[in-house]
Amino acid sequence: MTVTASAEASKAGVEKNITRLVVATSIGNALEWYDVTVYGYFAVYISRAFFPNDNPRTSLLLTFGTFGLAYLARPIGGVVLGAYADRRGRKASLLFSIALMTLGTFAVAVMPTFGTIGISAPIAVIAARLVQGFSAGGEFGSSTAFLVEHRPDRRGFIASWQFASQGFSNLLASTFGVVLTAWMAPEDLSSWGWRIPFLFGVLIGPIGIYIRNHLEDATAPPAAQGSPVKEIFLNQKSRVLLGIGALALSTAVNYLIIYMPTYVVKNFHLPPVAGFTATFVGGIMVTGLTPFAGMISDRVGRTRHMIAANILLLFSIFPMFLLITKDPVPAVIIFAVFWLSTLKALYYGPLAALMAELLPAATRATGLGLGYNIGVTLFGGMGPATMTWLGGFALIGALAPGYYLTAVATLSLATLLTIHTARVTARKY
Repeated sequence: MTVTASAEASKAGVEKNITRLVVATSIGNALEWYDVTVYGYFAVYISRAFFPNDNPRTSLLLTFGTFGLAYLARPIGGVVLGAYADRRGRKASLLFSIALMTLGTFAVAVMPTFGTIGISAPIAVIAARLVQGFSAGGEFGSSTAFLVEHRPDRRGFIASWQFASQGFSNLLASTFGVVLTAWMAPEDLSSWGWRIPFLFGVLIGPIGIYIRNHLEDATAPPAAQGSPVKEIFLNQKSRVLLGIGALALSTAVNYLIIYMPTYVVKNFHLPPVAGFTATFVGGIMVTGLTPFAGMISDRVGRTRHMIAANILLLFSIFPMFLLITKDPVPAVIIFAVFWLSTLKALYYGPLAALMAELLPAATRATGLGLGYNIGVTLFGGMGPATMTWLGGFALIGALAPGYYLTAVATLSLATLLTIHTARVTARKY
């Protein structure tokens, strides 16, 4: 009886520890993606505040260009903070990144508009976004390494919370979008209402800092002989490139969904609430399904699971956009985002664990930070600007996201097949 009770208490302690780990690591990732999502969702209003122009498309391109420009700082942050995590410990890097992220969010939330301080406004917004990009760059590598090293037996499940937290961020940002566009007059939302979700994001930061500060960090391995950065660039470039290729599809789909509220307003002149409702539904699917997908991958294998999800996405993307452009009503848009988000969640689940498994422990945070942030910059951060630019061509128009995502899905499928083949060959020998 005593042994049984002791075993049950030990199991409860382990589960409680897992919950604490997941919350502590995911809250920073959630804040990062909440800010990214809010910026994308409210791009129409931000463009009027900081990038006014006689041509609305030019104004929007400047806004999304700034959105993408911030991502140039992410690989730098990934390398600097990742190397710091590999040498000094995951916890130290995680605390620094969330503090910087909170500072950048606060700066955007209170920034005076172009009409108040002129050209200083967009310059200051760019600076704040670069700070956020640098801090976010170190977040994924450190937190993913922290999670998988605590539970190597359940890597798929525990690392999947990285992306489930992104779904929750989308859900939260979409809630603000639905409520504010339904409750506020358009002129008030354009004038000051768009700042509300950013101010809310500032409140998350201190909570995350407190929780992370009370974590024990016993997982950080000794650094590789010499510099982790040097080791990555000299001997592990192919591993990083494979991680980027696997990530490309998921980040492209994610940023398409961030772009959706702007897409439906600019291309189909629908009310903003239609796009926000669609992304709200998508956020529910990603938050709920991603951990289950990660858990399944622990049983059936990462690449096998992800190849199946990739093929489903590849053959779903263009039909969904043909459907949207043929009948652009809110119900169709909500269904398309629901279906793409479901498939994205299935792909997302094993992704963080797969990327972590491509790298040895001593350089894991550095390699993850570099690969993740290059991939997000190339295929995600510049995605909305690329789709806005492609949409200006008459032959492409509203189908621009469909062309873009199909090309990216093909790249990711080729990458996954390469990883799968290498793993099968390694098992034979």
